[in-house]
Formats: sequence, structure tokens, C-alpha cells
Amino acid sequence: MAFFDLSLDQLRTYLPPRDEPADFDAFWRDTLAETERWPLDARFEPFECGLRTVEVFDVTFNGYGGQPIKGWFLLPRQREGALPCVVEYIGYGGGRGFPTDWLVWSGAGYAHLIMDTRGQGSAWLKGDTPDPEVDGGNPQHPGFMTRGILKPSTYYYRRVFADAARAVAAARAHPAVDAARVAVCGGSQGGGIALAVSGLVPDVQAAMPDVPFLCHYRRATEITDGYPYQEIARYLMIQRDKDAQVFGTLAYFDGLNFAARARANALFSVGLMDEICPPSTVFAAYNHYAGPKDITIWRYNHHEGGGTYQKQAQISFLRTLWG
Repeated sequence: MAFFDLSLDQLRTYLPPRDEPADFDAFWRDTLAETERWPLDARFEPFECGLRTVEVFDVTFNGYGGQPIKGWFLLPRQREGALPCVVEYIGYGGGRGFPTDWLVWSGAGYAHLIMDTRGQGSAWLKGDTPDPEVDGGNPQHPGFMTRGILKPSTYYYRRVFADAARAVAAARAHPAVDAARVAVCGGSQGGGIALAVSGLVPDVQAAMPDVPFLCHYRRATEITDGYPYQEIARYLMIQRDKDAQVFGTLAYFDGLNFAARARANALFSVGLMDEICPPSTVFAAYNHYAGPKDITIWRYNHHEGGGTYQKQAQISFLRTLWG
């Protein structure tokens, strides 16, 4: 797809009004307090997968509703003292896969926790975390965008974002991690989750939302036919009377509202031909972001963004913070 969104000059100043519910902060304060009623119980079981330079742990911690969330935790075998940690969230439909899928950050000398996304992991990398709130609960093929969407309290991403905040706590619970030096990152859905966590956990030091999803929902559904946003549009094509109710729920989960509360050092990325997460939705979140920030712009790229070029930019970004 060629350029289809606003011009780059327009994107740089695009600051749409935020649709923020009056009880946004209370909703998330109560959600996290409810989640924290359950013990974290973060468990790190050694996992042998043939890697000589990386120490691997199979992680389980209690997320939303005290429900177990899986993950991987990777450490460089050669290390001195407590390490900075990168907490990573996964793109839409993917799961934690295998430890060999996630070697960059431990290779760069950091601790690395990868959170499995509840109910996902059947579209590309496999997942191992059920969503007990749904009948059966096993990891499923997408979509997830309209699951429980008629009420904020039942919406799928309420559970995911609460899990994601707990993933930071789980990483900090490991004795090899320097709790003051934690970054959150991810691409697409993972970028949207990282953005939410940067607003929900105010003391994370860095955020790296890569071509972030879950931002500026109304505009996204109106300017792209790409999935997953199209799941919402298809739902409303049939449920014609639910428009106000749906977008009323989504306002509690919009990356723009989390961005306005975030203070971590941030490095965003955007692809100007991205038909899945349109550039204006990314810039809307970036321009509302309240902390120190920069954005890497990939002019001729789609949803793949900068790929390994962006990973190099992220490594350099963290080197400036952590050395």
C-alpha cells in the first residue's frame, strides 16, 4: 500500500482530542488493586534447551484474578551484579514460543522476561497460557478485539493489561534484576501493551513501543480495512446499535490515554505505509506521550516497520540509559 494517511508534516503535529472517561484513573486503580489482592507467587524454574551462553527459566506468576501467566526469563550466564531488565510483550495472536525465539536482549547483556499473552498463541508462535475467564480457556486463534467489549469490566484487554503490569513485578522479584532499571517493549499489540504499562506502572525507566497497536481506535477503524482493527468494524457492521457502547469501552483501553500518563524515556517507531496500525494512530499516541521521547520513522515500510534496523536503534537507546 502506498502512502494513505496524513502527510509526515501533518503527522508530526497530529494531536487529536483524547476520549477519556471521567473515572479512567479510578477504573485502573481498582483493577490493579483487585489484581494485587492475589499473591504474585513468581516462580522461575530452570529450563534446559541447549543454550550455553544464556540461562533460561520457565516463568509462572499470578496475573489478573490470581490466574497463572506463563513466560520465559533469560539471563546471560556471564554477569556481574544485578542487571537491567527488558520486559517484552508479544504481537497479536502470538505466544511465548520457545526460548530460542528471544535471544537479543540477553545477548545484549540484559535480563529479559517475555510474557505469554493469555488466550493467544495459535496464530504464529505458540502460547501456553489459557484465559480462564472464557469457556474452555485454551489458547485460541484470533480474534480477541470484541471479546467482552460491551463493558470495560469484562473487556479482554482489562485482563491482559493487568497481567502485563504484574509481569514487571515478576521481573523485579528475581534477584538478578535491578528493579530500578526496567524497560517495557513490544511490537504491534506488544507495543500497545508496553504503552499501557508505561502509563500504569509509573516507575518503569524506559518504554519502546514498536509500531504500536491499540491506539486511537475510532480513527483506526475508519481509515483501514486491515485486521485486527477490522474485527471491531465487522462487529459493528452487524451490531449496528452498539457503536457508542463499544467505543465507550475502548476509551478505557486507548493508548492515547496511557501515553498522557507515561513518564518513562520512550523510543517509538512507525511505518508510514502501515495499513495495520495506521501512522496517524501511532503519532497520536506519540504526540500525547508525556515523558521524554523520540520516534524512528520508516518511510517506505509497512507493519514490519524497521525490523532489525529498529532493533539496532533500541539497543543503542538502552545503551544510552544503561551503558
